[in-house]
Amino acid sequence: MTSRPHHPTAPCPACRAPKAPGQYLCRTCWGTVPAPARRALKRRDAQAMARLRALLDHINRGLPLAELEITP
Repeated sequence: MTSRPHHPTAPCPACRAPKAPGQYLCRTCWGTVPAPARRALKRRDAQAMARLRALLDHINRGLPLAELEITP
């Protein structure tokens, strides 16, 4: 049996809890993001990085995730 290498990940930017690699937020914080914003953040297109920056800006301003609005 071989073990998988451990890939460290940054903590959740909203609450500092552990999050899965490749995820923007931990599961708890992701669940507080409104559904339209979650759908927008899941899209992989030319505007994906702009939407991620909008999420991080929202967090850095100390605003509640439940009030997050992401434009498509």
